[in-house]
This record gives sequence, structure tokens and C-alpha cells, in this order.
Amino acid sequence: MLRSLSTLALAFALGSAASAAPIELSVATLDGKTFDVAEHRGQWIVVNFWATWCGPCIKEMPELDELDRAREDVIVLGLAFEDTTPDDLRKFLGQHAVSYPIAAVDVYAPPAAFSVPKGLPTTHLIAPDGSLRESFIGPVTRADLEKMIDAKAAD
Repeated sequence: MLRSLSTLALAFALGSAASAAPIELSVATLDGKTFDVAEHRGQWIVVNFWATWCGPCIKEMPELDELDRAREDVIVLGLAFEDTTPDDLRKFLGQHAVSYPIAAVDVYAPPAAFSVPKGLPTTHLIAPDGSLRESFIGPVTRADLEKMIDAKAAD
């Protein structure tokens, strides 16, 4: 309970950075496809910056995967934020499989849609209208995200 409250408190503290302008992000995923945020209008998008060396990132991956599979109104996008190769990421994902799309992010030229992560994991919640609603630094749970989504949807 205390962890959930601290996560939500951090989200609210970072939430002031929320923007009303639609997020523009298009990335090549490891499966050879392109994930474009604009194509997912109408859904909540959870964008998760993570790394293979990050213990808390690895721990939250199954919960993010459950969220992605359980709700049709939510899609998760994993952005691997580390200096590694796509083959090494695929090998890692062979041991830590998730169903949501994963893209490798250039740590020297990260997507302009978000500020450079100040820590990992960093998770951004994009509303169905494409606006950034919340940002979290540190691990999040499926329950944390669903609470936030349900609260924001009710606004």
C-alpha cells in the first residue's frame, strides 16, 4: 500500500509536465514493424523506458504485459533505453518474453516526444486523445496504471 501511494505521489508530482498537445512518436520495433502513437488514438498508451540491466524494469515487465493483454483500451510500448544491439535485445526477450511491442532507443538521440529519462524505469501515460497525462519514475504496477487510467477517464 505504501509503495502504491508513493508511486502515485510521484506520478502526481511529475504530472505537472503533462501536455495537451498530442504526442508525436513513431519508432521501429524489434519485430520489424513501426509503432506510431497517432495510429492508436482512442486507446491509452503506456510508454515504458527500460533496460536489460535494470532489475525494477525486469520485475515490472510481466505486469505491463498483463495490462496490455487484459484491456483493449490500453496498449503498452517498451522502449529499450540502453546502448545494445537488436540481436542482444531479442536474446534477452527470449528469456523475458512480453507480447507488447519493443523498440530500441538510441541513448544519444532519444525520441524528442519525451525528455531524457532521469531514471529507469520511466513510464509515460498517453491519453486516448494523444496528450501526455502522467509520467512516472520508478517501477509501476498494473494496479497503479489502471487506477490512474480509470481516474483520468472519469475526468
